[in-house]
Parts: sequence; structure tokens; C-alpha cells
Amino acid sequence: MEILIKVSQLLLSLTILVVLHELGHFTPARWFKTRVEKFYLFFNPWFSLFKKKIGDTEWGLGWLPLGGYVKISGMVDESFDMDQLRSEPQPWEFRSKPAWQRLIIMLGGVTVNFIFGFLLFALLLWKNGQEYLPTQSLTYGIAVDSFAHEMGLRDGDRITRVGTVPLERFDKAVILKNLILENDKRLQLVRDGQPMTLDVAPEYVSRLTKPDFKKLDFIAPRVPTEVMRVMSGTPAEGAGLQAGDRFFEIDGQPAVYLHEVARIIRRQPDRQFDLGLLRNGDSIRLQVKTNAQGLIGIEWQPADHFLAIQKEHFGLLAAIPRGVTTGIELLATQLKAFSRMFSGEIKARDSLGGFGSITNMFPASWDWDAFWRMTAILSIVLGFMNLLPIPALDGGYVVFLLIEVVTGRKVPDKVVEKATLIGFILLMALMLYANGLDVLRGMGK
Repeated sequence: MEILIKVSQLLLSLTILVVLHELGHFTPARWFKTRVEKFYLFFNPWFSLFKKKIGDTEWGLGWLPLGGYVKISGMVDESFDMDQLRSEPQPWEFRSKPAWQRLIIMLGGVTVNFIFGFLLFALLLWKNGQEYLPTQSLTYGIAVDSFAHEMGLRDGDRITRVGTVPLERFDKAVILKNLILENDKRLQLVRDGQPMTLDVAPEYVSRLTKPDFKKLDFIAPRVPTEVMRVMSGTPAEGAGLQAGDRFFEIDGQPAVYLHEVARIIRRQPDRQFDLGLLRNGDSIRLQVKTNAQGLIGIEWQPADHFLAIQKEHFGLLAAIPRGVTTGIELLATQLKAFSRMFSGEIKARDSLGGFGSITNMFPASWDWDAFWRMTAILSIVLGFMNLLPIPALDGGYVVFLLIEVVTGRKVPDKVVEKATLIGFILLMALMLYANGLDVLRGMGK
């Protein structure tokens, strides 16, 4: 069921983004009286699931959900239909239009992707605001997993600076971004009330980019244990646990904080544990046995019960520039990741992923806010990827058009055709490679 929900979200997100992207090409083409022969959601090799001709345009639904396309008359594209280019140019054809009009048509798709992503970020900020935890309010410090501990961090640390960047708000994404992309390997900490510096070794930074790292907890705000609710018919109810109970020990091991409880009990089905609890100021001991899933059946008090989590609210006029800023920061991160990849600092094998990786980025339960945020991210990434100067992508056509604008001479159609074919082959190879990596990761390789 979780996989079905994730796949459904991916398909809906791709449908929205592909349609908007292709409308970004279709609309200016029609403004400039250029004929659009086909408008397809998803690809349709050999056959279409649906098609209907309205005016000069065939509208259709393909069966291969790898994107979509518009076929514009008189344009060299991935259909490699060169027969139409052997006749004299017609007024309604792409090749007959001035270079500036063709440039607008080609940039229309990525422009719509960027605007849509910025708008979604802005609307989410307007609707929900932005929650954050001031670093000074990190009362109990951070909880670290085994990897973060090996790297040099400790439970209870409070990170105050990453490189030269002050960390006024606790944000794991900011810490990782600066470690991986900005080469800021020096962390300023407060440990046991004393300031200290931690220089992160390069081998740990390289491991942060690997796919296996996404399965780790790394760091999170540390919070005490307190039972909020005991679920009916569970081992916890049978053992006598009550709302308000606070753990301090499990099987003789300290378990004051939530991550300590999870570390001891997690993934241990049908096992009995001896609990040390505080109830109304008194210490008591209870025995509880986990069920077949390794759970005892309690809900914990959330982090905001213990920590002063703040919320920043935005009016619509304030949310729009903040949404644009969020999108631009995402673009900057993508550019830095690509530069690190081409320089060899980040391995492509560790960073690339196909549809499986994208699917796993969606939540396992349907959450509209999470869905729209993920769609905003994909919209901007899709715009960025299409703008890369690779023939067969929008960015490749833009390069040819810019050459024409600068030199005053059109790049020959034969050159564009051959470059597009090479670019198409490279893109297909990259797609196979990225999805092959997903398969290998799924096999544990």
C-alpha cells in the first residue's frame, strides 16, 4: 500500500509538471502563429491510449510515463522527422519565425517550471508558515546515530556554526549542504557547556553523499521520553503503562531520551524488557513484552512539548519573494552539486537516481502539503535539467538559437539533427544508468 501511494503521488506530480511544461512551449508557439501538430502527455511509441485532433493539433495520452512532448511544425526534434524540412519553409513553421520568437518558444517550458515551483513554495509558506527551532532553544542538544558518533559528534552537543555560517536555527539540511557542497568541514559546538571545534574528516563528508546515508538518522533534536497515550489492547496497556510516565532505564541501560528508547527496543519483536519509570515523582519498575512488530503500543509526547519551536507567518506579499528565494536556493544547490560531480568530489554513482529514487522521496501516506512541496522541488529540478546545454533538451536548442542571434547565421538543420540524435542517445543512456542504479540498490549492491 505504501508503494502504491508513493507511485500515485509521483504519477500525479509528473502529470501536472509535464502538462505545464509542454503548455509553456505550446502557448507562445500559438501566440506567434506557429502550428503545433501534437501535444502529448507521456510518450506514445507504436500506439496511443487516447488521441483526438482539435484544429491543427492532435491531443493525446501516451502509455510510457517518461515525460511528454509537443511536436512543432518545421522544428528538428526527437521525432527526427526531417521530411518536412526538405520542402520550402511555410509561414506557420517554427523555422520561419524570427530567432527571438523561437527562443521564447524554447524557453517557455522551463520558465513555466520555475514560476510554478516558486509559486508553490510561496503558497505553502502563506498557508502554513515556517516552523523552526532556534539553536538556543535546543534545550537537550542533539541526538546522534552511530555514524554521527563516529564522525565526532556526541549526544547533547549543540551545533552553533558550520564553517563561517552561524546556525541560528537548527536545520539538518543546512548542516549537510554546507558540509557537502560548501566544503565547510569545521563545526563549532557547545558540549557540556563548553565551546569546542570539530573538524570533520573528508572520508565522512564523502560518505554523506552515498545512498545508504539516507537511511540513517544522523542527527535530530534530543527530547526526553514521556508517554502521551497508551493504545488500547497493546502490550503497554497490559503491562500497566500510563500517560505521563517517563522512562529512565531499560534493562539496566540509561533510557532518559527518546532516541535511547528507540535504540534499545527497536526491531526486537517478542522480547521482554524491564522498564524503569518515573510516575508522579516516584520511580517504579514494570515488565513489558514487544509484539511481533517490535512495538509496545505507546505514543510519545511530540518535540514541541519540550522544545520552544517557533513559527514564522507570512502574508501573501511576503510569501512570494520568500518562495522565489527558496527556489533560487534550490537551484544554487543543484548547480553546486553538478560542479562537485563534474570535478569528481561527488561520485555520480552515489548521487544519481532514477524513478525509484524519486518515488521514495514522496511520503508513504498521502499528505497534500508534502505532495505540493515535493512537486515544487521537482518542478524546479525539471526546469534546471531541461536548461542544461545538451542537444535534445531545451537548453541544447537554446544554445543553437543564441549562436544564431550572436552570429546572424542559422545553424544548419543537418548539424542540429545530428547533435539532437547524439544528445538523445546520451540522455537515454543516462536514464538507463540512473534507473539501473536504483535496481542495484534495491538488490543491496
